[in-house]
Amino acid sequence: MNPLNEIFMKNILMLFCLLATLTFCAKKEEKEPESAEHEHHEEETNVVELTQAQYESAKIRTGAVSMRSLSDVINANGVIDIPPQNLVSISAPLGGFVRKTDLLQGMNVKKGQLIATIENPDFIQIQQDYLETESKLEYAQLDLARQTELSKENINAQKILQQAASEVKIQKSRLAGLRERLKTAGIDLTALEKGTISNRAAIYAPISGSVTTVNVNIGKYVNPTDVMFEIVDTDHLHVELSVFEQDIPRMKLGQLVRFTVSNNPQKEHLAKVYLINQKINEDRTVRVHCHLEKDDPGLLPQNFVKATIETGARPLPALPDQAIVDFEGKSYVFIQKEKEGNDTHFEMTEVTKGISENGVTQITATGNTEIEKAGIVVNGAYALLSKLKNSEEEGHAH
Repeated sequence: MNPLNEIFMKNILMLFCLLATLTFCAKKEEKEPESAEHEHHEEETNVVELTQAQYESAKIRTGAVSMRSLSDVINANGVIDIPPQNLVSISAPLGGFVRKTDLLQGMNVKKGQLIATIENPDFIQIQQDYLETESKLEYAQLDLARQTELSKENINAQKILQQAASEVKIQKSRLAGLRERLKTAGIDLTALEKGTISNRAAIYAPISGSVTTVNVNIGKYVNPTDVMFEIVDTDHLHVELSVFEQDIPRMKLGQLVRFTVSNNPQKEHLAKVYLINQKINEDRTVRVHCHLEKDDPGLLPQNFVKATIETGARPLPALPDQAIVDFEGKSYVFIQKEKEGNDTHFEMTEVTKGISENGVTQITATGNTEIEKAGIVVNGAYALLSKLKNSEEEGHAH
């Protein structure tokens, strides 16, 4: 090959390689901004962009967080309870064998109603002692009267008179003690005064109410400490709540309590704070005693209670309910950012909801301290959420 032609071909080849290198670099530089822009969009998945036409179509309207007077509440749990005087445990004070009872759990009884008969041989001895003591008292009183007459005539010594008076006091005291033992045992004193002695005693209901516990059967021997029956008067139920110690300073007597019970959560009941305990329990709660506004036969002792205690209105930062959107178990609002040309950007920001009342809800920003000064979408928030999530899905598909 001619040397001149060989040099010419080498120059052509070098020029071709140079052009190819420049073209590759230019294409790479063109792609780099696209990649950076892609990364920028990936980072701003909480920002939605609307054109002016989309803005008007969605009827976007913005507002600001405002201080609204909302009724503050304290949430608490508890149970339906009864006063101690309305729950009675019944036993046989002197013990004995159960010879009769018709009680069943759930039965209603009246105060003074016969609920059981107890048999005990020891009852016979007590009645005998009573009758003997009664006779001794009668004799002692007659002797005292006789000694008194003799002392007026100075026939007997003063000492004998004093002994007679002392004997009357002793017998009276003994007779009174035996009478109370017989009453406690349930023995009929009227029949005993007529000379009728029985080895059985009656047990009567001390209050009206419902039988909740029956621990005996016919023929069973019961000791004085054994609980035979329990009767509950459900006409005066109350609510016992456990309130966390940090909420106690906001509580006052007379505050309204709204509550529901576990067996009927749809029905709301009302009560008022009656007593606030001054002791903090081990679980850092305080017992709060509440009286029902009216008695309700549907409530039962030990019903589980979920309650809200109204502590009065106070100013709180709030937004209209339609400004707050719920997504995947969290709450958000959209904050309007500065415009870029004809487009408007909105940033989705997480918030925590509080008290809701009359179409507005208390909000607390999560990690955004400027939210109370920002322009927040109060109409069209769900439209923004829909566009944001649709844009994310399209981006992932791409």
